[in-house]
This record gives sequence, structure tokens and C-alpha cells, in this order.
Amino acid sequence: MDEFPHDIIEEEHIWITVSDGTRLAGHIWRPSASDSDPVPGILEFLPYRQRDLTSERDSVNHPYLAGHGYACVRVDLRGAGNSEGCLIDEYLEQEQQDAEDVLAWIASQRWCSGRTGMMGISWGGFNALQVAARRPASLGAIAISSFTVDRFGDDMHYMGGCLLSDNFAEASTMFGAAGLPPDPAIVGENWRDMWFDRLEAISPWIDTWLSHQQRDDYWKHASVNEDYSAVHCPVIASSGWADGYSNSVFRVMENLDVPKKGIIGPWAHKYPHMGVPGPAIGYLQILVDWWDRWLKGVENSVMDGPTLRVWMQDSAPPSSSYEERQGRWVGLDEWPSRQTTFTDAALADHAIDLAPTGIVGAEPGELTIKSPLTVGQFAGKWASYGTPPDLPSDQREEDAGSLIFDTPELAETCEILGAPVVSLELSADEPVAMIAVRLLDVAPDGSSTRVTYGLLNLTHRDSDEDPEPLEPGEHYRVRIPLNGVAQSFPAGHRIRMAVSTSYWPLAWPAPAGATVTVYPPNCVLSLPLWDARATDSRPSPYLPSEGARRLATARIVEPDAGWVVCRDLATGNSTVEIVKDSGTVAFEKIGLEFSRRVEERYGRHGDEPTSVYGETLWNTEFRRGGWRVGVESAARLTCTATDFVLEARIDGFEGRETVYSRDWQKTIPRRLV
Repeated sequence: MDEFPHDIIEEEHIWITVSDGTRLAGHIWRPSASDSDPVPGILEFLPYRQRDLTSERDSVNHPYLAGHGYACVRVDLRGAGNSEGCLIDEYLEQEQQDAEDVLAWIASQRWCSGRTGMMGISWGGFNALQVAARRPASLGAIAISSFTVDRFGDDMHYMGGCLLSDNFAEASTMFGAAGLPPDPAIVGENWRDMWFDRLEAISPWIDTWLSHQQRDDYWKHASVNEDYSAVHCPVIASSGWADGYSNSVFRVMENLDVPKKGIIGPWAHKYPHMGVPGPAIGYLQILVDWWDRWLKGVENSVMDGPTLRVWMQDSAPPSSSYEERQGRWVGLDEWPSRQTTFTDAALADHAIDLAPTGIVGAEPGELTIKSPLTVGQFAGKWASYGTPPDLPSDQREEDAGSLIFDTPELAETCEILGAPVVSLELSADEPVAMIAVRLLDVAPDGSSTRVTYGLLNLTHRDSDEDPEPLEPGEHYRVRIPLNGVAQSFPAGHRIRMAVSTSYWPLAWPAPAGATVTVYPPNCVLSLPLWDARATDSRPSPYLPSEGARRLATARIVEPDAGWVVCRDLATGNSTVEIVKDSGTVAFEKIGLEFSRRVEERYGRHGDEPTSVYGETLWNTEFRRGGWRVGVESAARLTCTATDFVLEARIDGFEGRETVYSRDWQKTIPRRLV
């Protein structure tokens, strides 16, 4: 869009000095009349380089909101982009203090009414919620997407106490990103000194994250679920079923005692107005109404209608990518909802009975499983980023290495909305073991689509803070929550539950290949059933997606992506190889060219758990005229039965000359992981 209610002024670079004297780099869009008619300010605070790497997305979001009466301020974190300082970890006390300083600066500007909001997705959603819990004086509301309230138990680090490979992948992302140079066009001749300061300060973040394998004070810091009551301002929260953060909207709706709205669509890790798989929605229009209500005091309809809207997904054939997921919006007035009824389904020998009376003729028995490490090769990413093909594909091969429990063919449509829970009685023959549970939609042709899943490191069965080893042969009752979802299973399909003892490479395997015995008569699958005929609420449709005109860029080299599963039957070696290549993009407005190529490889030898490894390689380069600067970072994570072994390297280049190089080697003890 080009036409907005307000003409806007754009200040492409400003400095904001925080309380310790460090200058942070920002970009402002605001109404032209705000010098004489002040407006509320909206902050988005990220490490992802507002002058180049997020400039296209920012150009869609912030001019739109500014054109509707807000001063939007996009600021890079300390040590990121052109901001001074060094970026050494996520969600630090320093980061949150800087955010408070920036909000105070915004509120004090002549063009600001003194009221502020924060918005963001992922890191920006995290810190907006974290800062809200600190209750800065000017902050009147927040809008958060793809976030968490629990940094240990519901983030890309650990899931059910299991180590996620995304922990390593994200650490590798930031290992390279934290060493990128500032732009000489902004910081001047000092750019090289700033760059070398960053390279000297950097370390592989996986070292820190692997040093905290239990839910200790490191993870409790900035986890809002430690004290939900600390948040006092209104919150609008969104996420998507294809994202790794599908649970947090439910948790915000259940636990925050503030004015709130929730939206969960079919999307990957994207803002709702840019959401894929579609349909995307008019999220920016919602935000205008949201800010009008809570920052300007306009009595509008933004709080009308359901408190929570979710996309009820229709059944779909398995695929590693979807352009759109068919379904419908349903509305809930509260969460937990009286419209969802948890029904316990009994298990027997490979069977599920949805009738609460149990399976007729079920007899005591036991089933054993020791899954091959092939289970998980088709799991996709923990969080899909909307960059195909990173969604789970057909699960039939995964099912073959799992215990499976099926319902009969459904006589009528069955819909679920919420987080299924699996209770298992089991035993294991090793002191450390894991369980992965998948819920699947099985079509009449046998194709198997993963609907949701959950993981549990069995040493964390009672506590993430104080895990305890298993006693081989002893029986345990364990509870495994699956990720929240809304899904329709049509008549003629079957609902399948699959249980495996591995899920590599999505999750790191236990140090020895445990055999787990499950006792079905003492196991329950609890499904959150949604009765569409009796309780379905169909809210008014969302408006189509809108935004400002996207920043002009030129593609010099086209992007590329790949996801290849390789098996060498002669050697027993297998790999999952992932390529994400952005190609080369020219940011014409600032005369800058940018290239980035990312390679991830997760391998193993046969079914030996200590043979698994992860490798990442990041290559990033910036060019303008004769200025050509690049950073290459590499990391490799391997293991023994007792330790994780980390090797990492970072190199800085000017032209083709290596001007900086540094290596790391670290052994980190395994602590019941």
C-alpha cells in the first residue's frame, strides 16, 4: 500500500544512548505531524540488523503503522548491526535494561505522547514479554508472535528434557551473526575496530547452552512462567501450528490476568500477515486497532468477539511443504475452554479405543521397543521457518520403527483442539532413555501425516530441575504432553499414536540404545475433543493481509534450499543434509550487496547413539564498491557416552585475505541427557 491516513517522516539512522553510554542504532518512521501532535511510540528490538537483513520486513510493517498514527522505532541490540558493544548471549539482564532505556528515550521525545508499546516476532516477541514483566512506566501494551514463556521447557534448546538439534543450529546462527561487521557508511572509519571487538568477544553459544542441561537459574531468568503476575499490560499473542512455539499462546491465555487476545494460525515461524502455510491474515490492521485501544484510549471493537481464535486444520496428505492449509477459524471465549472436553482413550495391543469405557477384551500385556536411529529422519525442523522443505513428510517409515496404536476407521469426523497428553506405564533397561510420541492422521491409502508430537527424557519424568536416572526394570508412570494443535480427522481415517525411543536428528539420542517396555493396559491417550456440532463458533473473517510497499531489492544470485536424506548401505553412514542459501541480494537504497549460505549436516553410523554428530557452516559476505568483508563460522558437535565434544572456528575476511581466525575445542559432561 502507498496511501495512509498520515504522511510519514523516515529517519533512516539515529543514535540512542543508553544508561552506560553505549550507543544503539535505530530507524524511525513517524507521522509528519507528530512534531506538533505527538503520538505513541512502538519499539521493535532485535539483533538481526535493521539496516540490511530485516530491512525488507521492516519496510512492510513500520511505515504502515506509522501511516496510521504511530512512531515506530526499530533498534538493533547492543553489538548487533551498527549498535556499539558486543552481543554475547540471548535475553541478558543488560539487554532488558537497554530496552527499558530505549523505551524511556522514546517516551521523552517531542514527537511521542509518552505512551509506548513493544512488538516483535521470535527474539522480539521474547524480549517484549520479558520487558513487560519489568513494567517500565511508559509501556502500555505489547504485541508478540512466535515466543515462549519458558526458556528451558518450551524453546529450541530442550523439549521434555531432551536436547534439540535446533539448540545447536540456533547457537551456530548466532555464532556467525554476532561476529558480523557494522556498516562503515554509518559508523565511519571505526568500523574495523568495532568488528574486531565483536570477533574477540564472541564464543560459541552452544557452550553456554550445553552447560545448563537442567532447568536452573540460567533458564529461569527471563522465563515469564516463573511469575505470570509480573505482566500488567495488555497482550496480543500469536503463533502457528507449523512453528515450534505453538504452546505459548495457550499458556498466555490461561495464565495472564490482563486484557488479552490470542491468534493461532496454520503458519510457520512468520508474522501472521506474512504467514505460510496460508492463509495469511490482516494482522497489521489488527495491530492498528490494538494500539488505538491501549495506547490512545480509543473505544473500538478490538476486544470484541472471541478471546482466542485458532485455525482448525482439515486433514491433509503428508508433505514437507504446503502453500496453504485448508480449514476454518474457530473462536473461544476463554482458555482453557469449556468447548473442549478431554476424553481418555484406552490402549491395548496396538489399538486405541476412543470410547471412555475402554477396549473390550483387553488383557494385561507388554510391548517392547528399541527404535533405530532412522526414526526422526523425516521429522522436519523443530520450528518450520516457512523455507521448504522443512516440515515433516510421510511418516510411514518413522512408524515402522515405532510402537503404533491405531483407532478403528472413524465413523464420523473427529476434531481436537488443545494439547493431547499421553500417560504411559513403562520400564527401561538403561539409566537414561527417551520417548518420542507422535499423533498421526492415517488416510485410507496408508499415508501418515504427523499432527503433533511430544518428547520426554525419562530422567526428567518428575522434574526438569532435579532429574534422576532410571532403575533398569523398574516400572514408572510418566506423563508426556504433546504440542497444542487444532486438527480435524475425517471419517474413514484412523488416529494413530506412535511411540519410539529415538527421534534423531530432531532430538539428540540417549547415550545408549535403551529398550523400553510399555504396558498398554495401564496407558492412556487423553485427547482434547472439540464438538463442532454443539459448540463451534465461527468468528467474523479476518481482513486480507496489508502492508506498506516492500523495500526495493535486486536479486543478483537466486536463493537455493535443499533437504537430502542420504544412506550409504555399504558403510552404514547416514546423513540429513540441509542447505539454506539466500543467494545475493542488492539493497539498492544503501548500495550494499549481501550473500549468505548455510549448510547443516546431521549424521550417524548405523544405530550407534554415540556416533551421531551435527555440523554447521555459515558463510556471510557484504560488498559495497571496494569494501568486501566476510565471516565464515563452522561448528561440529559430537559425543561419547559421558560427554559432548564441541569444535568451532570463526574466520574474518577482507576481500580474499583472512584477517582474523580463532578456534575452540571444549568437552562438556553429559548430565543425564
